Amino acid sequence: MKKSPKILIIAGSDSSGGAGIQADIKTATSLGVYSMTAITAITAQNTMGVKKIVPIKPKDISEQIEHTLKDIKPDVIKIGMLHNKEVAKNVIKSLKQYKQKKIIFDPVMVSTSGAKLVNRKCINFIKTKLIKEVYLITPNIPEAEILSGIKINNVDDMILASKKIMYLGAKNILIKGGHLKSKQVNDILFFKNKMSIFKNIKIKSKNTHGTGCTLSTAIASLYSCGKTLKNSCYLAIKYVNNAIKTAPNIGKGNGPINHLFKIRK
Repeated sequence: MKKSPKILIIAGSDSSGGAGIQADIKTATSLGVYSMTAITAITAQNTMGVKKIVPIKPKDISEQIEHTLKDIKPDVIKIGMLHNKEVAKNVIKSLKQYKQKKIIFDPVMVSTSGAKLVNRKCINFIKTKLIKEVYLITPNIPEAEILSGIKINNVDDMILASKKIMYLGAKNILIKGGHLKSKQVNDILFFKNKMSIFKNIKIKSKNTHGTGCTLSTAIASLYSCGKTLKNSCYLAIKYVNNAIKTAPNIGKGNGPINHLFKIRK
């Protein structure tokens, strides 16, 4: 019997179901991967914005991670919203204890609606400590600007920002280019210091809630199946684009994408 791929998702909960843990589980399941979870925060939000964030105590997050890892070993870890420095420190400590190295980190800092999701101390910890402990980091343009200190207006700026973040200690980086005003989306991957650019026509849609969470989990899922990191990124981007194209148009604001587009009625 073929071994089932497994991932552990460490992220926040989205009450509207379009992003966070909810989007992660849908993504992994649709790609045939078993998902475990450790919830870092509970949010009250909808497609128009985030009303409230209730952080989970760092100790309780660590117990979720460690109790799971004692029984089931994941092939890949996906980390999403960490919210504060103490949470980030405890997460890395727990993963180190169980020698987890295949870690995909989506540095969730700002929501699609523009709400700030992490504080300054946490950002500094990510830049100085956490970034060195993960295998791939997947920032969007605003997050890459925060991490690199560079204003990004074009592809050349994305490349420069990638190099700055690599200089901080990142092993591999995928900067998502969807926030740039252009007809084409350029996602730039630096993998083993070699650059690849994934080019796609930009899809005009307001339904993009949870795309960052979905992409990083899709990468983790595909990577857990034994695909190369580069191919995992390529296929994950393709998956997200199809999910945007077939979005169900739910909600009054930035609606969710269709994680289950492969499933036909």
